[in-house]
Amino acid sequence: MKEHIFIRVNQNEEVSERNLNPSDIYIQQGYQIQVFASGLNSPVSMVFDEDGSILIAESGLTDENPRILRLVDGRFEVIAQGFNVPISGINYLNGEIYVSHRGYVTRIQRTGEKQHIIIGLPSNGDHLNSPVTFSPDNKLYFGQGTVTNSGIVGNDNDWVTTSPLLCDYPGDYIMLHGQNYETNNILTDVLTDDVASTGAFSPYGIPNLPYEIRKKYIKASGSILRSNLNGSNLEQVAWGFRNPSFMKFDDGGKLFVGNSGYEAVGSRPIENATDDCYYVEQGLWYGWPDYSGGEAVNLPRFTPDGGIQPELLLKNQPNIPPRPFVSFPSNTNIRGFDFNYNRDFSTYGDLYIAEYGSTVHSRVGDPISYAGAGHRISRIDMKSRTISTFAINKSGFPSSISREGGFERPTHLIFGPDKAMYIVDVGLNIRNNPKTFIPNTGVIWRVIRTDSM
Repeated sequence: MKEHIFIRVNQNEEVSERNLNPSDIYIQQGYQIQVFASGLNSPVSMVFDEDGSILIAESGLTDENPRILRLVDGRFEVIAQGFNVPISGINYLNGEIYVSHRGYVTRIQRTGEKQHIIIGLPSNGDHLNSPVTFSPDNKLYFGQGTVTNSGIVGNDNDWVTTSPLLCDYPGDYIMLHGQNYETNNILTDVLTDDVASTGAFSPYGIPNLPYEIRKKYIKASGSILRSNLNGSNLEQVAWGFRNPSFMKFDDGGKLFVGNSGYEAVGSRPIENATDDCYYVEQGLWYGWPDYSGGEAVNLPRFTPDGGIQPELLLKNQPNIPPRPFVSFPSNTNIRGFDFNYNRDFSTYGDLYIAEYGSTVHSRVGDPISYAGAGHRISRIDMKSRTISTFAINKSGFPSSISREGGFERPTHLIFGPDKAMYIVDVGLNIRNNPKTFIPNTGVIWRVIRTDSM
């Protein structure tokens, strides 16, 4: 395989230059990182087919044009487009491509025909439906993120004005304590002094009464779902996650999921919430919206600086939430991962995971957003349950801040048939805006082993 391919899918497209310099990245001794491909528009996921060909999903976050690309003769060609913004990921099985995009899972058949196999997912809020994965018995699994940060629709939700009836739905029958949270009403005239009182699992401006009941939904907020490969027989596996953004089975058939924790935003801000990797057991509730990493959020350490200590929303807890397999610091925003099954690369069975970094709007140099977590690749020792940094910019900051030529937003990684690791980097953020990307700055990095173990 070529070490570096400069990609320009559209020759007439203006290309933004991104400084790329692998030497600006620290990587564990014995490995080399190189640029494999560049010039992509906010790529989010990649996969190999049975012939070893590379498929890339561009999310559409830069140009509102999400699409699927295939690497052919050193260039990427568009093979499918017309998806909802954004694509969250792709996968491949038996000649067919599975595309996860907002509210849908779409299967692209060998003929090129697109078929929506899962529809109507509650992905119009803060979080999306995740990429799919496949179980050893050929079932399709995916995660569904929550509508809100912590169960309350508030003024942090910029979709309220266009979707005022949107709210979270539980994965089990629950009873609520009945707390309500007041905000300035953004649905009324800004000149009026109107207050919106909003309860848990309710649309904006709809309060709770004490001991209200909410019924169970299959397509629940923060759930893991599964179906047949054609989308039939959809059922819930577990719920109580905030943003189960990626999942995969290990070679023993165990399902692991990466879950992004609460942020200190909105009507019910929660500080110091961890990002967690869980081993998933069927039928359990994993704690959202009342637990973080197996601990109740009404503990003092979850109180925002100068804020109010969070209260529990659920009067009846479906079960004691399981503890995570491992936990990451706040604002890590863990994303795609893969297990290493090549003994020549590293320890057999260890998990390597992309840390996307904080998406909280913040000031340059804010240590909560940029330092200590995110913008790197980490390794989980699956035997000792410990985490170590595998690759990170030498400054510790994303390249848009430090002006280095290293990582910006790692969002996915996968081991290829050549036994190398491939890392998808979405691209450069517009300064101080973690959700907007500069066109043509997406990168695929490749990591190889350079010495014998």
